[in-house]
Amino acid sequence: MLYVLYGQDAFSLDQAVEKIKADLGDRELVATNTTSLEGQHLTFSELRNKCAAAPFLSSCRLVIVDGLLGRFELKQSRPRSSKGKSGNGLGEWEGLASYIGQMPETTVLMLVDREIKGQNPLLKKIAPLAEVRTFPLLRGSSLKAWIQQRVKEEGGNITPQAVNLLAELIGGDLWAMNGEIQKLILYSQNRPISEDDVKLLVSYVQEANIFALVDAVAEGRTELAQRLLHRLYHEGMPPTHILAMITRQFRLIALAQDLPKRLSRLQIQERLGLKKNYALDKTLNQAKLYDFEGVKLIYDKLLETDSAIKTGKYSDKLALELLVTELACL
Repeated sequence: MLYVLYGQDAFSLDQAVEKIKADLGDRELVATNTTSLEGQHLTFSELRNKCAAAPFLSSCRLVIVDGLLGRFELKQSRPRSSKGKSGNGLGEWEGLASYIGQMPETTVLMLVDREIKGQNPLLKKIAPLAEVRTFPLLRGSSLKAWIQQRVKEEGGNITPQAVNLLAELIGGDLWAMNGEIQKLILYSQNRPISEDDVKLLVSYVQEANIFALVDAVAEGRTELAQRLLHRLYHEGMPPTHILAMITRQFRLIALAQDLPKRLSRLQIQERLGLKKNYALDKTLNQAKLYDFEGVKLIYDKLLETDSAIKTGKYSDKLALELLVTELACL
């Protein structure tokens, strides 16, 4: 049996792996008969040796290979050398499809990977022989349906408004989403999770308000920017931390503007160090609202504000309120 599981939704992929393990029988025996391999430097002969091993006190052996397909992703920027390889670049792995039919019936082989394109040559070869499952990041109505289902599975209930806010704040990071859902269910106990519960407990709310504050500044909405600033005060965020967060966001905006246009979304996430889709989307949208000179001028204002606070020229709150007003007027 051959499984191929890949996609950016690591949470759902991991759950699928665990479900396959559970279906193979006794948990302890399956664990004893499971071999995990790193695919990046694995040789074909090493894989064959592991797959040929007989199971111990069990009906099957599970071999999990992580990252093998990713080795053969087509890279347009760096043409692949043909030395020692077939025309499709598979080399010795050209024989994998033939080997699948020769594997012992007791062996279950699972290839696990992250984002894989449909033109991957190894995937094309083995897909007809495998059970292929893809796990793209959930968005929109699919993400909201997942939140409702997950809350229900955990024995809770949630309002549509709370679902919408969770989806907006956390996005498709289901590991983070699952953790926040667990926390919200414990807090709400026997009543439905409300929008106010999300605002109170979810750690992304203050970050979201920083994004909203930067949005208001960028749009020149001074009154809204001041309201959002005071909301952050009310939530207990120190003025110096707010200044640091605003500075960080404009730094990310400057970095986003300087990124090469050919980068994929995943590469952009890695360059900016933003793991949450919500944060990435907001930053990329905000980067479109400024030019280089505008960001440079804002950096000058941020430096002036930091100096005014440290020298005691203004109190931290007054300095921050003047800053927000000036930035919005720009």
